[in-house]
Amino acid sequence: MTLQKLFRTLHSADLVIMAYGVLLSILNIVVGDRIPNWWLMVLINIVVSIGICMLAVARSRSNSRILEYVHDWYAAPLVFLTFKELYYIIDPLHGGRNYDAVLIRADHWMFGVNPTEWLMQFSHPVVTEVLQIAYTIFYLLFLLAGLELYRRKNRAVFHFFMFTCIYGFYLSYLGYFTLPAVGPRFTLHDFGAMDHDLPGLWLTPYLRWFVNMGESVPAGVSNAVAQAATQRDVFPSGHTMMMLVLMAFSVRYRLRTRYLMIGNGTLLIIATVYERYHYVVDLLGGTVFFLICIWTAPALYRFTLRRFNTMDSQYDGISSIP
Repeated sequence: MTLQKLFRTLHSADLVIMAYGVLLSILNIVVGDRIPNWWLMVLINIVVSIGICMLAVARSRSNSRILEYVHDWYAAPLVFLTFKELYYIIDPLHGGRNYDAVLIRADHWMFGVNPTEWLMQFSHPVVTEVLQIAYTIFYLLFLLAGLELYRRKNRAVFHFFMFTCIYGFYLSYLGYFTLPAVGPRFTLHDFGAMDHDLPGLWLTPYLRWFVNMGESVPAGVSNAVAQAATQRDVFPSGHTMMMLVLMAFSVRYRLRTRYLMIGNGTLLIIATVYERYHYVVDLLGGTVFFLICIWTAPALYRFTLRRFNTMDSQYDGISSIP
């Protein structure tokens, strides 16, 4: 199979995933002396890229609905796996240095106080419970929006949505390399006392555990150990950035769930600071990254269609892409 024919079997989102893998692999090779087991990261990226190509080719040669669904949806869990790769790169790359002090000073310069500490006066178990739920169902909302677009049979919009989400998440991941930080729950507050200082009702402890596990924070450890273990994923706020992307999509394409997206999205953005995951300056950074994403994604998507003639160019309704 020629390279040109291979491109015709790929989604544009496949190209973004593989390009991101190439970028991380180059980074691993260049600074391999600072990154333990860098060769394993490179190998994983190569295997993932080969697997994507094999899946796309197999799908193009078969009428299997299962292969079609897997090819259309595999990117959703893969985004999280690529997020975990950053855990092994960012901290060694910066020699273990965190930039929380810079972000704290920025917040204090803007407000004269530390916002997470100031918000304590408004804390209440009901508020904490609601905001923790809103924060935790972040990824579920993307699946709901994607499923609605998929069921509409307008695959052009669905694949543009998938492309924009993958591209957006990877933009935020690259942003983490600029100012790696752990967040106010470790620096301005005692992480181990969260459930005591900021209690919820019934679900909050379990939802916090779920979020912590996703960020590699083990349960029942001291604040120092938790801070050392967690990912450096504070600036920009990926939750804020991608929630704004999702809200924009839900309004533009008039999703039935758009009011849920707007309502939960608003609560989620508040929760990023109230629940002590982010500094306010992280939200501002996430808003800037959102604007970059929403302005550049359509042009980049159309470029992949024209330059590589990807599978997405064959779908009806491609003219509805901005």
